[in-house]
Amino acid sequence: MQPSKRMDRRTLLRGVGTALALPMLDAMVPGLLQSANPAPCRMAFLYVPNGIMMEHWIVDQKPGVTALPGTLPSVSSVLAPYGEDLLFIGGLTQNGGRALGDGPGDHGRAGANYLTCVHPKKTNGRDLQAGVSVDQIAAQRMKGKTRLASLELGCEEGVQGGSCDNGYSCAYSNSISWRTPSAPNPAEIRPRAVFERLFGAADLEADPLRRARQAKYERSILDVVTGDAKRLSASLGGADRRKMDEYLDSIRDVEQRIQAAERNRTPAKRPEMPTPDVSVPSEFGEHARIMIDLLTLAFQTDATRVATLLLALEQSPRAYPEIGIPEAHHGLTHHQGDGEKIAKVIEINRYHMKQFAYLVQKFKATPDGDGTLLDHVMVTYGSGLSDGNAHDHANLPLVVAGRGCGTLKPGRYVRHPNETPMANLFIAMLDRMGVPVETLGDSNGQLGYLSL
Repeated sequence: MQPSKRMDRRTLLRGVGTALALPMLDAMVPGLLQSANPAPCRMAFLYVPNGIMMEHWIVDQKPGVTALPGTLPSVSSVLAPYGEDLLFIGGLTQNGGRALGDGPGDHGRAGANYLTCVHPKKTNGRDLQAGVSVDQIAAQRMKGKTRLASLELGCEEGVQGGSCDNGYSCAYSNSISWRTPSAPNPAEIRPRAVFERLFGAADLEADPLRRARQAKYERSILDVVTGDAKRLSASLGGADRRKMDEYLDSIRDVEQRIQAAERNRTPAKRPEMPTPDVSVPSEFGEHARIMIDLLTLAFQTDATRVATLLLALEQSPRAYPEIGIPEAHHGLTHHQGDGEKIAKVIEINRYHMKQFAYLVQKFKATPDGDGTLLDHVMVTYGSGLSDGNAHDHANLPLVVAGRGCGTLKPGRYVRHPNETPMANLFIAMLDRMGVPVETLGDSNGQLGYLSL
C-alpha cells in the first residue's frame, strides 16, 4: 500500500484469532467525506446513585440560560478546566421515580426509571415491567452500523435476585439499560471481559497449552497483530503513524493495568460486598478509569456508538477508604442534617465527579475525524435522585459533555421550569443521533436551548 492510497474505514489489523479495529485515520477521511456524516455521533450515559448534595452542584437560578460561572461549587469544581465543553441542565424531573401510589422504593424506581422514563412495576419476581431505555432505542434503530449495538458497563456488582428496595426487584437497581420493557441489560463490571469483547483476546490461541499460558496474560494482544501493524504503519503518513502509535499504546496501557489488577487483587474488605472478578481493581477510581478507557477505545474504533456506565448502584454499600471514607455511601446520604456525614457525602460526590472529569479529558485528547472525540459525542452525567436524604426526584443533577457533532452549544447553564420531563432531553438527543421519535415515557416535547 502506498502512503497516498486511501484506506477503508473498516480496515483491521489481523493476527491469529483476532482482528483489531482501527481509529479514524487521515487516510480514511477522503472516502468518508463523500458521505453525509464524516464523523459519527455517539451517545453515552453515566449514572451515579443516591443523589448529589445539590447546594454544592450548581448555583440555581430562575428558568433561563446563563454562562457558566467562573467558579463552580465544590462538587462540580473538578470540572472547571472543561467549562467550555459542558452544558449544565436544571429543572428536569423523573416523575416515574416517585411513588405514584406504590409506597416506598425510591432507589429501585430511580435506577429503572432513569433512562426509560417509565414508572416500573413494583415486583420482586420475574414479572418485571419498565420501558425501553433511550440508549436501547438508539441501539435498535442503528443496528448493523457498528459491530456492537451498545455497550453496558458498570463498576459495582449487584445482588442477583430477590428484593433490593421495599418490594422492588434487584434487577431494577442493577441496570439502567433496558432492551425491552421486561428485559434489563446487566452492566459488565469485568474489565477483562470488556477488553476481550472489544479486541477478541479470548480466541487468540486454539492450542489448550497455549491458551492456558494466555489465560495468565503473559502475552499481549498486540503481539498477535505486530506484523500487520508494522506493514500498515509503513504505508501511512507521519500524522497517521503517530495516531496509530498512540492508539496501540492506549490498548497496551489498558491491558497492562488489567493485568496488574489480576496480579494484585485483594479480597473485599467489606463482607457484604460481593467478591469481584480478579480483573476488577481494588480501588474504585482505577476501576472507573479503566472502564472509561475501554469506552474511549470502543468509540474511537466505532465498535459502538451507544454506551452506558453505571458508576455505582442505588443503595450502594460501597465505602471509599482510598479517600478516607470507610462508611457505606447509601447510609451516609441519609444524614438527617449531620454535618460530618454531609461532608463525607460531598467528598464521595467529588470523587465520582473526578471520574467524569477524566472521561471529558480523555475524549478531548482523542483525535476523531476533523476534531476530537468530544466534538462528536453527547455524554450525560447524573443521578435519578437530587436530594438523596429526601428521595427527591425533581430538579435532578445533570451535565452534558461534548458538542454532539455541532448540535450542542456547551459552556452554559440552562435552567428549565420545574417538572420538565427528562424524557424531553432524551428525545432531543435521539434526534441528534438521527433517531427521531415522537414520544418517550412521560415526554411532552423536545428540550429547548440546547444549541441556541
